[in-house]
Amino acid sequence: MTDARIEIDLESFRHNVRTLSTLVAPARTMLAVKANAYGHGMVPLARAALESGADSLAVLEVPAACELRRNGITSQLFAWLHGPHTDFAEAIDHDVDLGVSALWQLAAITAATHAKPARVHLKIDTGLHRNGARPEDWPGLVSAAVAAQRAGSLTIEGIWSHLADASPEEDAAALARFRRAVDVATSLGCTAPLLHLAASSAGIREPDARLGLVRFGIAAYGISPFDDQTATELGLRQVMAMRAPVVEVETGVARVGVGSGDGIQTAAIGHAHVAIGGSRYPILGIEIDSLTVDVANSAVSVGDEVTIFGPGDRGEATAEHWAVWAGTVGDEIVARASERLPRVYLDASPVTVR
Repeated sequence: MTDARIEIDLESFRHNVRTLSTLVAPARTMLAVKANAYGHGMVPLARAALESGADSLAVLEVPAACELRRNGITSQLFAWLHGPHTDFAEAIDHDVDLGVSALWQLAAITAATHAKPARVHLKIDTGLHRNGARPEDWPGLVSAAVAAQRAGSLTIEGIWSHLADASPEEDAAALARFRRAVDVATSLGCTAPLLHLAASSAGIREPDARLGLVRFGIAAYGISPFDDQTATELGLRQVMAMRAPVVEVETGVARVGVGSGDGIQTAAIGHAHVAIGGSRYPILGIEIDSLTVDVANSAVSVGDEVTIFGPGDRGEATAEHWAVWAGTVGDEIVARASERLPRVYLDASPVTVR
C-alpha cells in the first residue's frame, strides 16, 4: 500500500451543515449518514453534523443506527430500509425511529415490541416508487398503525415520503399527493407530529416542500444535487479529497498509487486529469491499483503528491468534475472511494481512522 489517502475536511462539513440548517429554518434538519456517510466515515461525520446544527440523523439500515448508538450518539436516529430479517427488537431497544412502508413491516415491528413502544414514520409513495405504501394501500396501513398505537405497541412519530426531484412541476404534484395522503391519515385518526418530504434538492430550491424537517444528504458533503449549479455556487464546500503519490516515472509517464480498486472511474479516461504541483496532467490509463498520467516535459518526480480530486480551490478537479467525466453523479464518486484508503480527518487535531 502506498501513502494514498482520503482527506475529510470536517470544518468544511460543519460549514455545509450550518449553511443548510440556516437555509431551511424553522424546519428541522436531518442529516443522512447512510452508506458510511457517503464514504466519508459514519461516526465522525455524525458527530460533526450534530455539533453544527443537525437535529437528527438518518441511515438506511437498523444495524448502522445501532452502531451509532454504540458510539455514543444520543440524537434522534431514523432507519427506513428493512428486509425480512431486520432485527426490529434491537432497533426498539436502541430508540431508533423506523420508516414503515407496508403492513408486513408494521406486523414485524409490533411483534418485536416488549418493554416500550416502537417509534414509526409511515411512508406514502408519492411517485418515486422507492418503497412507500401505494395510495390504494395507504388507508389500510394507517388504520393498522392507529390501532397498534391505541394498543400501546407503537407511537406514530411522522408521515413521510421521497421526492423524485425530476422537475419542479413533478415535485409540486408529488407534494400535492403527499398532502392528500396526510388528509386521509388525519381522517383515520392519525395525528403525526412530524411531516417530512424534501431531501437536498427540494430542501434547497422548494421552500413549500420543507414542511417540518428536511433530510439533507449529498449537499452536506459539498456535492451539488443539481446539473445547473455547482456546490461552490450554492455556498457549499466539498468535504472529501483523494490524494496519492507518484510511485514511478518513466519516459514521460508517471504512475500514481491509486486505481479502479480505490474507486477511480475508468469511464473517465479520455477526459480526466489530476493535479501535481499546481498543474494539471491528463490521465492515460487506469488499472486496478494505479493510474498513469502524461507528464512529458515536466519535472515530476517519484514521491510528488497527486490530487485526484479535491475542493477545487487550487485548480484541481472536484468530485463534480469526475462525475461529468464518468457520466455519473457526484454521490457515486465519493461513496465509491475505497475503504482500503485510510481516512485522514482534518480538524484542530487531525487523526487517522482505519
